[in-house]
Amino acid sequence: MKLTSILTCPECGHSEQETMPTDACQFFYDCKNCGALLKPLKGDCCVFCSYGDTACPPIQSGEGCCEP
Repeated sequence: MKLTSILTCPECGHSEQETMPTDACQFFYDCKNCGALLKPLKGDCCVFCSYGDTACPPIQSGEGCCEP
């Protein structure tokens, strides 16, 4: 299982590698470049599934994810 993901801000295009939590969904993320507050897109469970290059650990393991 991969525990890091590169999040890309849809507002400014900044990318940052982050470690994903294994015990919870991450519903919000503040872009370190422009300060935009990222939230999951409709149908996605967390910011990693919406803006990351890797799905969150629960999705990777086939368990499904929390609902925002």
